Amino acid sequence: MGQRRIRVLIAKVGLDGHERGAKLVARTLRDSGMEVVYTGIRQSVEQVVNAVVQEDVDVLGLSFLAGDHMVLLPKVIKGLKESGKEDIMVLVGGILPKRDIEKLKREGVDEVFLPGTRSKEIVAYIKNNINKK
Repeated sequence: MGQRRIRVLIAKVGLDGHERGAKLVARTLRDSGMEVVYTGIRQSVEQVVNAVVQEDVDVLGLSFLAGDHMVLLPKVIKGLKESGKEDIMVLVGGILPKRDIEKLKREGVDEVFLPGTRSKEIVAYIKNNINKK
């Protein structure tokens, strides 16, 4: 019997409608052998947390381009904790100020990927760190 594939949920929380990067990452993770669920744009915090629970994912990838990451991300992390899902890997990507990276990690984000990150780096990070959670 084979080992369970890594399950990833990619989400866009808030009103940001730019999804090209999120779709690219989702496709790359799928092509690397992971199961990927993409929720689409303009998801609420509650919708994302519910999807994490319902889909029983190992990784949550959030994409932010609208500057609302410091408001929405703590709400997502809180929702994950309240739902008993604080043990999943949380990754964030998008256009984020470098000064916010350490704050995001203190909130519970495992890693932040900025523009220019090669897709294979994201795949490698997940595969190398999934069992550390």
